Amino acid sequence: MKERIEKSFSYFAMVLCPIVMYYLMEAFHMNAFVMTRWRAQILNILCFELGMLFLFVLIGNLKIALIIETILAFVIGLSNFYVLSFRSTPIVPWDLFSIITAASVAGNYDYSLEGRQIGTILGFLALFLVEILFVKYKIKKGKWFKRFFALLSVIIVMTGFTKLLQSDTWVSKFKLYPFLFTPAYMSQADGFVVTFLMDLQYLSVDKPDGYDKETAEEFLENDHTEEPVKDTQNPNIIVIMNEAFSDLGVLGNFTTNEDYMPFVHSLQNGAKNTVSGYLNVSVKGGNTANTEFEFLTGNSMAFLPAGSIPYQQYIKGETPSLASYLSGLGYETYAMHPYYATGWNRDKVYPYFGFHNIEFMDDFYGATYLRKYVDDASCVRKIIDTYENKKEDTPMFLFQVTMQNHGAYDEIYSNFTPDIFVDGVPYESVSQYFSLVKRSDEALKSLITYFEEQEEPTVIVFFGDHQPNDAIAAPILSLNGKDVKNLSKEDEAKRYEVPYIIWTNYDIREGKKEDTSANYLAAKVLDVAGVPLSAYQNYLLELEKTMPIVSAERVVNEKGEETTIKGAKKELLNYQRLQYYQLFDYGN
Repeated sequence: MKERIEKSFSYFAMVLCPIVMYYLMEAFHMNAFVMTRWRAQILNILCFELGMLFLFVLIGNLKIALIIETILAFVIGLSNFYVLSFRSTPIVPWDLFSIITAASVAGNYDYSLEGRQIGTILGFLALFLVEILFVKYKIKKGKWFKRFFALLSVIIVMTGFTKLLQSDTWVSKFKLYPFLFTPAYMSQADGFVVTFLMDLQYLSVDKPDGYDKETAEEFLENDHTEEPVKDTQNPNIIVIMNEAFSDLGVLGNFTTNEDYMPFVHSLQNGAKNTVSGYLNVSVKGGNTANTEFEFLTGNSMAFLPAGSIPYQQYIKGETPSLASYLSGLGYETYAMHPYYATGWNRDKVYPYFGFHNIEFMDDFYGATYLRKYVDDASCVRKIIDTYENKKEDTPMFLFQVTMQNHGAYDEIYSNFTPDIFVDGVPYESVSQYFSLVKRSDEALKSLITYFEEQEEPTVIVFFGDHQPNDAIAAPILSLNGKDVKNLSKEDEAKRYEVPYIIWTNYDIREGKKEDTSANYLAAKVLDVAGVPLSAYQNYLLELEKTMPIVSAERVVNEKGEETTIKGAKKELLNYQRLQYYQLFDYGN
């Protein structure tokens, strides 16, 4: 009798425990019963049931199978909660390629938990207790042959189920939300597991309609490069992509005790030999490498799966970039980043891009630190030292990614005292962020002051990679009566704007309020500087006239109207084809 009761309870647990796991996993950040579409809830539960069957047949012990699945649900749910908190988007399949990068900065964030998360942890502990005490069922020994075919059957069903989730028919039938450009909402509407399985199909990128390798190759390989003007010297080109540098003034009005970026503001107000504006990027709060990718290649994240990281997924060999192009014009090329070489796979990507000289944290000898990171003042000294020791009569292209302003911003440091304060915002983290921005502003001023006195023609380009995460933006938006979790489309677009500056120590045409997107900026820099352009760069400048902003977040046409990739398919199809060639067919 006792054995029969235990067996009956085990059967009951086989069905019920995976259901409880699903709702607990989502409970770290939301109530899935309310927030997720009911059909999607059923599909997520089926995923958990299939996972339980796979582990049970594989191991032969129901208790161990349920405990393992519960541990996985706990770890995934808690990890997804933190990822959503830190970067405002959920875990996606291609994050698996970024584990090393994520681990390198993991210690810099606040992992405190609130009531919801603590309650969810207690729920998982209760589930563990039930599984340990009451589940006893095991598969009898001597049935390996049957177990093998049972396991194979489960694998086939799981594979087929995943394929169905990726089909347009099932997406429509079960009313799933399929739009990758809003990954946080997709994960909320469809549930984490279903969304993750749907996203697996985007680990590779399909060829654009009408794509032909030979046509793209012919266009890009033909010598459409402009002839340089005689008796002119190609200028040095120094590019600083500054970590998390942004002007949150684009989000609304607020008052600080003093200007947090006085030098950049002075350059934006029509300074001599300066072009400035706002750069539309495809990320916020993180994923720095995507802005870097767009700038260096001229390609756009708009044509790639939402949340993907090209440095991790797609750059596997020699790839055309600004560095390789300028190298072909006789430039010596430098890439610098004062942090770990493996971050975002840069130690592999930079050589593929054509950088001759590559330096990371260990090469910043004698650097000073602000908080935990090499400060921007040291980055400026490194640039000047490189310039003073470069080959004579050889122009340099130097691309530097800084680290000083990296999040999080809520710890207290003995080597940094915030001095910028926002009226009505008492948070240490906000004060710290604005104070760091001011230090970057000061470092840029010192760099430009140095090159004002140099005879070699030099271009300095400065822009931020993204705005900080929602925790910093929320108080600013709140001052303007806005909720960071419920923004209008126009206000959300502002979260993807960062300042850019192009400055030279020789005469150029000046310009201000010349807003653009990161994919166009390199071509714009060469055009402003008077450097010959490649066929692709010429194409991008022509495209910018009709589609001045193309990013994963927004697409804007020449009339200033918001549109989408699908809405502008005709205008952007050739761009998409050329990008596909450069990323996936170049050199093959």
